[in-house]
Amino acid sequence: MAKKLLEVARDKIRLRHYSYQTEKTYLGWMKRYVLFHGKKHPKDMGKLEIEEFLTDLAVNRSVSPSTQNQAFNALLFLYEKVLGISIKHENISALRAKEKIHIPSVLTIDEVKSVIFNSKGVYQLMLKLMYGCGLRMNELLSQPLKTP
Repeated sequence: MAKKLLEVARDKIRLRHYSYQTEKTYLGWMKRYVLFHGKKHPKDMGKLEIEEFLTDLAVNRSVSPSTQNQAFNALLFLYEKVLGISIKHENISALRAKEKIHIPSVLTIDEVKSVIFNSKGVYQLMLKLMYGCGLRMNELLSQPLKTP
């Protein structure tokens, strides 16, 4: 009895010792891809259908670039490792999701001095430790407390 496509894909993923989370994610993207194209078998589709699916993710579903790349890698795995069909990923010209620019907020030296100076007691000590040692808040809070 022939195995279903997702069962074969699951077996191939497990043979390569991918994490369980990767398995769930890849199988989810493979399923969404097939459903997006009306349950058409992937061996009957190719570059054009991959581009349509990835473009839809970016345009209509507004996914992040990393999510779109995750879907793309799942489809590459499906075609190359499961179906044995070579897909040149350089030739896939889907509209890519836009990378969001994250600008970190950084305090000036004078602002840091002001924050530390206007704090009192334990809070001032915590701020001095964070700033002086380059600690993040969770790193500071996870330090064990020892009294002499």
